[in-house]
Amino acid sequence: MQTVREIASEIVAREGGFVNDPDDPGGATNFGVTIHTMRTLGIDLDRDGVITVADVRALSKEQAIEVFEKHYFEKPLIALLPPALHATVFDMYVNAGSNAIKILQRLLRDMGHDIVVDGALGPQSIAATQAAYVEAPEHLADAYGIARRNYYFRIADRRAASRKYARTRKGGKGGWIKRAEEFISSRYHLTEQQFQQRVAAWV
Repeated sequence: MQTVREIASEIVAREGGFVNDPDDPGGATNFGVTIHTMRTLGIDLDRDGVITVADVRALSKEQAIEVFEKHYFEKPLIALLPPALHATVFDMYVNAGSNAIKILQRLLRDMGHDIVVDGALGPQSIAATQAAYVEAPEHLADAYGIARRNYYFRIADRRAASRKYARTRKGGKGGWIKRAEEFISSRYHLTEQQFQQRVAAWV
């Protein structure tokens, strides 16, 4: 089983370096840490009293890893979930914040667990996840990954500017879909035909 540091290091590598895409609501981002996160956490690297794009550029990989471990794994209590879910929920929390927990909670409700979908892991959600894992230990991580993939598709359905994250310029699987499928067993990956059918309505 991977350590939290190993998972966080992989997330940083997956996120890549500095980007400032105007179509990305997260704004300027470095190693997956957004300018909004840095402002919320008060990470003023040049200590000039204002957190700007320059601070985002100055963020190191090690600092990003520390941010993720503390604020995206420990603080939201992902450590209390079954270990099989750690990597995928952690990765999704970095990518989508509390929506990562909402995806899990909706999945649990679909499995018959009466919990509130509020984006926060409390005693009920944690207990329900543990119970769901006992019920389907070989399938829960795949089910979460598929739900995560569907979440990305729904964003792209609603927002045309986000489709470039789900579909490449050549029409194949984009970064979001590939990222979700890294945490899904290969037998549940979409074939090229299935993917094309799913995105056929996109312009």
